[in-house]
Amino acid sequence: MKNSYSTNLNLFRTDLGLLLFRIFIGGLMLTHGWSKLLRFFGPDEISFADPLGFGETFTFAFAVFAEFFCSIFIIFGFLTRISSIPLFITMLTAALIVHIPDGFGKQELPLLYASGFLLLFLTGPGKYSLDFKLYKKK
Repeated sequence: MKNSYSTNLNLFRTDLGLLLFRIFIGGLMLTHGWSKLLRFFGPDEISFADPLGFGETFTFAFAVFAEFFCSIFIIFGFLTRISSIPLFITMLTAALIVHIPDGFGKQELPLLYASGFLLLFLTGPGKYSLDFKLYKKK
């Protein structure tokens, strides 16, 4: 009988796990980015938190870029490590600066997202990604 609790590394399962993780975390973050993208190009004036002093428009544009475009890149595994950086920064800013007065209940979700994007930064996208197809060593 095969031991299903083995600590041996199975690269197929690891790469499959990274693929599913990228699709889930990128897809979930994309829902936040999509609503911000619609607001960014909508008729209403932009009102957005500016916790670092770069200006509301720049901060909102950075959040749209991170949450919409970088999420799409992560789903496809394209420039995954680079794309995870703006998302990590955005989520840490939301958790540790914007929502600090709101308590842990409002900080928990951005911290979970930040930990996922940190994981992708450290591991990369895995074998089932555009990064692997484009940049694998021959």
